Amino acid sequence: MIEHTVKAFDKELETLGGHIAEMGGIAEKMLADAMDALAGMNTQLAQKVVAADPRLDALQRTVEDFAVHTIARRQPLAIDLREVIGAMRISADLERIGDLAKNIAKRAIKIGGESPIPRAVIGLKSMHDIAVRQLHDVLNAYAQRDSESARAVWNRDIELDALEDTVFRDLLTFMMEDPRNITFCTHLLFCSKNLERVGDHTTNIAETVVYIATGGSLPMERPRGMDFFLHA
Repeated sequence: MIEHTVKAFDKELETLGGHIAEMGGIAEKMLADAMDALAGMNTQLAQKVVAADPRLDALQRTVEDFAVHTIARRQPLAIDLREVIGAMRISADLERIGDLAKNIAKRAIKIGGESPIPRAVIGLKSMHDIAVRQLHDVLNAYAQRDSESARAVWNRDIELDALEDTVFRDLLTFMMEDPRNITFCTHLLFCSKNLERVGDHTTNIAETVVYIATGGSLPMERPRGMDFFLHA
């Protein structure tokens, strides 16, 4: 391959990486704002989260189109092909994380008129903190092509699963204590499931980082907590 073609391909890979970095930043911001909206019953902030989702969707389509055209033009092999395919996979997971953040924001809008139960949100905040840390760490692992850091994120997913089990039990307790809490807590149950699924997508990204960096794969089964609430 002649020199200018190699440089052009490197530039295309940088462009893909830049799109993934932008998507990661948007997804992190959406998650943070969605949790703040839920905890503060802030419907305006929740609406901003919903409004941010189309940008993430558009970027995901851009990554897919760019990757397909790159494969068609360059016909990459080995590590170069893994880079392009990996970017496509990661963009799909980041788009789904944005959807999950949007779902949390929509729940915040729906319960805006309900009487809040501040102690019921504490567990969700803890889940959110873990999910955001996992996402941040796996995006750093991707930026550095660090398979060991990605593997560490994959192994830590069990923390989020276990915490979801605790949140599930706590919310059931609140509902049994006072039937008036049922509607509010039911919405929170769906939010906790969304956060658990964010963790699933971060582990997907971790698996992709390992694939890009090494060409290998992680085990098919991830470590999991107890299945109290329809793990998917």
